[in-house]
Amino acid sequence: MSQSPTDQTIVPQPQAPADPYGYLLVHFIEDPEHYAERIYLDRSDGDDVERWIPLNGGKPVLTSPLGTKGVRDPYLTRNPETGRVYIIATDLQVFAGGHGSDSHSDWWGFSHHGSTDLIIWESDDLVHWSEPRALDVSALPDGGHASLGMAWAPEALWVADYYPEGTPGGRGAFVLYWSSKVFEADDPDHTAESYDRVLWGATRDFTNSTFEFGGTFIDRGHPTIDTTMLQRRAADGHIRTYRATKDNGPVPGQGIWLDATDAPRWWEPDAKWEVIQEGVGAEWAPDGRAGGLEGPALFSSHTDDRTFMFVDVIPSIGYRPMVTSDPDHGFDYLRDDHFYMAPHTKHGGVMSLSRAEYDRIVAADAAGEFAER
Repeated sequence: MSQSPTDQTIVPQPQAPADPYGYLLVHFIEDPEHYAERIYLDRSDGDDVERWIPLNGGKPVLTSPLGTKGVRDPYLTRNPETGRVYIIATDLQVFAGGHGSDSHSDWWGFSHHGSTDLIIWESDDLVHWSEPRALDVSALPDGGHASLGMAWAPEALWVADYYPEGTPGGRGAFVLYWSSKVFEADDPDHTAESYDRVLWGATRDFTNSTFEFGGTFIDRGHPTIDTTMLQRRAADGHIRTYRATKDNGPVPGQGIWLDATDAPRWWEPDAKWEVIQEGVGAEWAPDGRAGGLEGPALFSSHTDDRTFMFVDVIPSIGYRPMVTSDPDHGFDYLRDDHFYMAPHTKHGGVMSLSRAEYDRIVAADAAGEFAER
């Protein structure tokens, strides 16, 4: 059942603090000629969600020395119980050595024999970040490993009642979702045909010790990647969950689709999803081709009823904005000369800040504290 904007309350994901002011954007940059597959942070210009100012003078803030030494598709999420914020990212370097291009990169190898690790940073103040660590999302409860070709484009939503009452450590957990090719256990070389689908797991803190592999989240029978999600609370108290995903299948023009569910446990296989919109943002692509977009990022304004979806125009243009006051009626183009984002800003996530967090970030940036680590 669709809800109108007047009987919904936005539940921004990641969860907004009690006194929201300003936004933080995490992303990487598309630059085939340089080593740009690192972590970049931008802040909103005050509370203006349409104008973005790169931190550290537009230079990277964090670099991964782990795995492939490249990170793509980063996302920001907050544990509302502890206040701790996590950056989670794909362990992938396409432009190794600071050169290459999409047309000359080994995407078959990246997707069949790639890393199944995610790269994780955490922070309690959004200025000082931990050393990175790896989370292997192929790990199974029995000590084995799912036969995955890669793990791309991770995101996570906090679920306050994921575990039953009385569970040691509390009920809350992040439900984590990402894209992988899945192979049979008796095909260790990954020679059989496979396709990308979206999988899920759960974790309290993005460590291997708390991670629990879940299973399949989205399977259309052909490649799907890059899921992003948000939630809104209806007047009757139930939460409606929205997700946008890139369909890389054989149907021309399908591109990014938006769907929604009212199921409380939205990650479970019996949740019913209703398709709202297909081919989201196609007109942003130079040729009007919906397949020329990927990496959507959903987030809600904390000052009005607008919900945004940034869509990544590939290979190198970067984010372009979509907007709606009611996701159940789909998204339209935000064509506004006021909007500004640095060129080639790609595939990340947006998080609402508190006023204290925003002021701390501005002060730290002015003092040079975001110089790359």
